[in-house]
Amino acid sequence: MELCAWRDDVERVIKALAPGLRTVPHRALVLGPVLAQVWRPQPALVHALSGVLKDCTVPQARTSEPPMRETKAGRPECLACATGPDLADWRRIGTALGRAALPAKKRPDAVDAWVALAAARHGSAVIFTTDPADIQAYLTVLAPTDVHVVAV
Repeated sequence: MELCAWRDDVERVIKALAPGLRTVPHRALVLGPVLAQVWRPQPALVHALSGVLKDCTVPQARTSEPPMRETKAGRPECLACATGPDLADWRRIGTALGRAALPAKKRPDAVDAWVALAAARHGSAVIFTTDPADIQAYLTVLAPTDVHVVAV
């Protein structure tokens, strides 16, 4: 399972990830707030994002692709995608915002902390991001057992 935290260079991230997005059983996860942060009314960007979103899932978005791909036995469900964050999750995000040792000149970012927690909830996750130090700071506080950060 892959989580995409797209920020500064969205088109570069898309080009790096696109070839592998179709090969995993769980679609790449793009949280709604992450999508909102990068979506801009620029034709090239909209075209690139629209194309890659067909291979991703935006959890709990009604028109999004389902998290799991169809198999010969049917379509399995992802409980982490099917259930939204609860109060305990939002508290964990707040705790991470308060405790994360962010790089100098960086401010706490609730969306980055939510990306880190979503990865922790899924387990065995890979977060592709242009802000690896920020994401790693939140993961250090959340202490998941099997989440990896890849800079793109």
